[in-house]
Amino acid sequence: MTEKILSIGQLIERLATLRSDGKRVVLCHGCYDLLHPGHLKHLTAAKREGDILVVALKTDAHVNKGPGRPVFSQDARAEFLSALECVDFVILSDHPTAAPAIFAIRPDVYAKGGKHAADEGRSAAPNAEEKAAIEYVGGRLHYTYEPAYSSSALLNRHFDTMSEEARSFLQSFRQRYDAERIIREIQRIRPLRVLLIGDAVIDEYCYVRPMNKPSKANTVACQLLDSEVFIGGIFACANHVAGFCDTVHIVTSLGNANSREAFIREHLKPNVTMKAIYRDDAPTTVKRRFVERNFLAKLFEVYDFDDRDLPAAEEAELQSYLASVLPAYDVVICLDYLHGFISAQTVKTLASQARFLAVNTQTNAANIGYNPITRYPRADFACIDHQELRMATLDRFGPVEPLIEKVAERLSCAKAIGTLGHRGCLAYERGKAMAHVPVLTPPKVVDAVGAGDAFLAVTAPCVAAGMPMDLVGFIGNAVGSQAVMIVGNRESVEPAPLFDFIKALMA
Repeated sequence: MTEKILSIGQLIERLATLRSDGKRVVLCHGCYDLLHPGHLKHLTAAKREGDILVVALKTDAHVNKGPGRPVFSQDARAEFLSALECVDFVILSDHPTAAPAIFAIRPDVYAKGGKHAADEGRSAAPNAEEKAAIEYVGGRLHYTYEPAYSSSALLNRHFDTMSEEARSFLQSFRQRYDAERIIREIQRIRPLRVLLIGDAVIDEYCYVRPMNKPSKANTVACQLLDSEVFIGGIFACANHVAGFCDTVHIVTSLGNANSREAFIREHLKPNVTMKAIYRDDAPTTVKRRFVERNFLAKLFEVYDFDDRDLPAAEEAELQSYLASVLPAYDVVICLDYLHGFISAQTVKTLASQARFLAVNTQTNAANIGYNPITRYPRADFACIDHQELRMATLDRFGPVEPLIEKVAERLSCAKAIGTLGHRGCLAYERGKAMAHVPVLTPPKVVDAVGAGDAFLAVTAPCVAAGMPMDLVGFIGNAVGSQAVMIVGNRESVEPAPLFDFIKALMA
């Protein structure tokens, strides 16, 4: 049946001939990772709305259905679909929605399952882009109300798509929560006003091809192939928050010389505003990573920065500004790389004046040993990597749980999360049992850069909204699973894919 599987160009040519004979075209879109009776009923019902049924199949990169997905490759899924009598043509769709396929094919009907009908009136719903596209090309949206099955539920139960630890955790977790409740809880944070304070970072990826060692030096020579620049640090964190909260404000510092401000503002989301403290004595920090292109292996890094404290005049400007704005925000997220912006005085100001303070301090090549989270006298939520917990408590080998409690007590902090890398996270709430949330996906990581920032960005408002900490840990791990599939900070974690991922996990 592979003659049914076409490129988009081939399909458009075939449809032109069929349309000249008066045939009407129906389009469906999805991942079809495990064909089941629900798929067959949906596709058969869609075919009844026209003469030619085209299925736009999501490529592997855009299957966002949870751990280990897709189980079947895009080629296998295309072959399965092409074997169905009701399907006339299959194309690969390298996009999370059907909108590009709709614009290219211009179908008479775009058919979706009836479960999506409830989203039609919401402009932020995942299918809003598709609805606008089909109306633009003069077609109509049709819902097929057939008996529903869940590929995710079937795969979660019968296929080895996650670790035994994750499966056991989810079995217990599903007794307390369901997907709709989790999504409603996340949606509750949208009205919160969020201020982020921290170091400005520009990330540059220089993609290279390693060659060999020079004849007279013990190093590796590389050929520069290409480069890519992202906003990082506090900017990336703000863009993550901005998908979930409507009001987001950044306070940071930029260098007057080559500030990169135009690039930064161009790449911030529309609902993110920024107050910059400008300094003449340091550049805007650029972290240049040299990356082997095929496997995204980082070879070495070069920092262009000056991590001394702000000069006195700029420090005074910052303190005055913080005093004026901190009372207006429901959540203050402090992302501290110790790159010269957050001084001891700023730490005191945040600890004494922020209504709700979430803190994350990070260790990097420039600050090892100098940036423990314990330099903060108070926080409402601490989110910290297990290695940084060890540095803060001077405990190299002991269990992590007591270290979280020790740091939380030191910061008078009622809630905290210790992230454990490939082992998930530990969620702490004073007076309650600590919850271990394992990693929810197999260890398939595209790029871990920025995953911790994404985790903090979404969990901090969740904690401020009063969510249970086991739920916060689950949400954070789900966000982390999305973030590690993104190169650098090329994109941010968005609500719609996150919600789809949660639905798949909870099926």
